[in-house]
Amino acid sequence: MAKVINNKTNETIEVKDGEKIRDAVEELGVPFCCTNGICGTCMIDIIEGEENLSELTQNEVDMERDRTHRLACQCQIKKGNVKIEF
Repeated sequence: MAKVINNKTNETIEVKDGEKIRDAVEELGVPFCCTNGICGTCMIDIIEGEENLSELTQNEVDMERDRTHRLACQCQIKKGNVKIEF
């Protein structure tokens, strides 16, 4: 089981390895709109654990995101812990 941690509140949500983190970060309060990687509403800052996330999607590359600024609707957690801010 992987964990997504809100850096500001220290609240932690468990996520199965290989699953998208969308539902977990929504529980932490990250806002969503289109959920297709187009609007950018769900942009999160990765404080720790970027190596535990999937590679950037083409939508993230098109929006000029990098490994520490991701769209929550687009990334999956591979394993381990990821600490975020939004």
